[in-house]
Amino acid sequence: MSGSRKFFVGGNWKMNGSRADNKVLIHFLSEAHFCGDTEILIAAPFVYLNEVRQSLAKEIHVAAQNCYKVPKGAFTGEISPSMIKDVGCDWVILGHSERRSIFNESDELVAEKVQHALAEGLSVVACIGETLSERESGKTEEVCVRQLNAIANKIKSIDEWKRVVVAYEPVWAIGTGKVASPGQAQEVHNFLRKWFKTNTPSGVDQQIRIIYGGELYRPVETQLFSVHVTKSHFHC
Repeated sequence: MSGSRKFFVGGNWKMNGSRADNKVLIHFLSEAHFCGDTEILIAAPFVYLNEVRQSLAKEIHVAAQNCYKVPKGAFTGEISPSMIKDVGCDWVILGHSERRSIFNESDELVAEKVQHALAEGLSVVACIGETLSERESGKTEEVCVRQLNAIANKIKSIDEWKRVVVAYEPVWAIGTGKVASPGQAQEVHNFLRKWFKTNTPSGVDQQIRIIYGGELYRPVETQLFSVHVTKSHFHC
């Protein structure tokens, strides 16, 4: 990993937690010691964002798990980037595989959300990745390129790319007990970085952080670190 790219570790609570449970996790995080060159991100359910943000040290970023593509309006159940910022948070996860599969979010909708979140000043973890059937059909690169193209078409400046972290999220390694090997993850990461070199403004390929977004277990986690695959664990 390039020395100019800060190490990034994230945890997504998904639709889990309670005020009591959150206090335990917050205490654990508050007692932990993190390296100064590591960026830490916690993604909490929206109803807990304010409380989590107020309770954690500012060095730990707090993210929303979703947002919509417009500032406000008659969109029952949705939240806007301005609402996320209003409770003191500066990150959002977009395009998570569960949003794509369960809620039928298209590549275009995800891209529009990314565009609006960046325009409103948020930083974005943009998730991409293939299903098991797509991997077995040899379509991993095709799927990742399709999803990335939609996002890249909405991002025009290198300054906006600086606020994007791409999470390669092999859908077949989430909630299944399967884990991508370091070799599998690194192969896709290398392909993605080459794609960025060809398809985005000069320098984006060197600055952008591409992280692993599947499940992790300690032996594999250690191996992923050793090959410099920047890790993100977006599974609760």
